[in-house]
Amino acid sequence: MSEVKADPRDQLELLRVQELDNAITQANRAVANPPQATRLAELAPQLAEVRDRRRTASGELDDARAELARLEADVKVVEARAARDEDRMQHTASVKDVAALEAEIEALRKRRNDLEDIELTIMERIEEVEGTIARIDADGASVEQSVAQLESERDEAVAAAQRKKADAATDRATLVAALPADLVTLYDKQRERYGVGAARLVGGVSLASNMKLSPSDLASVHAAAPDDVVLCPDSGAILIRDENS
Repeated sequence: MSEVKADPRDQLELLRVQELDNAITQANRAVANPPQATRLAELAPQLAEVRDRRRTASGELDDARAELARLEADVKVVEARAARDEDRMQHTASVKDVAALEAEIEALRKRRNDLEDIELTIMERIEEVEGTIARIDADGASVEQSVAQLESERDEAVAAAQRKKADAATDRATLVAALPADLVTLYDKQRERYGVGAARLVGGVSLASNMKLSPSDLASVHAAAPDDVVLCPDSGAILIRDENS
């Protein structure tokens, strides 16, 4: 039994307040932990792994392209030197110089062939890495699409929960404004302390605790006046009584 008294009709309205508070609590939970959160948490490491693979492969591709550019520059140097030696050989009458130039040109040709072989190897490597990157990008696109879809669904779910919360809060404010202040204060106190502010008493069972009241507690409830505000001995909630209590 509490010291607060209230019209039974006002006490009955507390059940509506409790329903709205339950809706607000559910909305808060939905905002804090939308159903998509678990799947998004599972996809996060997958997306990070794909991005790591992409960075590694991109680094390999950049290195290979840089190496190819160096080889192409070396080939141009060799070709320019060979062309210069060809020109010099055409303008010298010295047999000794011609022989030396021919030997150098032959060496330059071999050097160019060696460089071109390496170029082919590097180009094959570039093609291989580009293929790897394409596959990684496909994997990443699939994961990112899933993430984007889940994020969109999450945002919609959160927005819907926030609207429900706002509507419930508005309805609650309107409802409690019409109730006695001391009754609302007691309800809020009990709800904050025990989790449930008000619940029905049906057939001697408190729906706040889902336990049947002891014979002595039930006798006290039955002896209480209609405007007495009765508390559940187990849950602390305000018991809303009717003829079936």
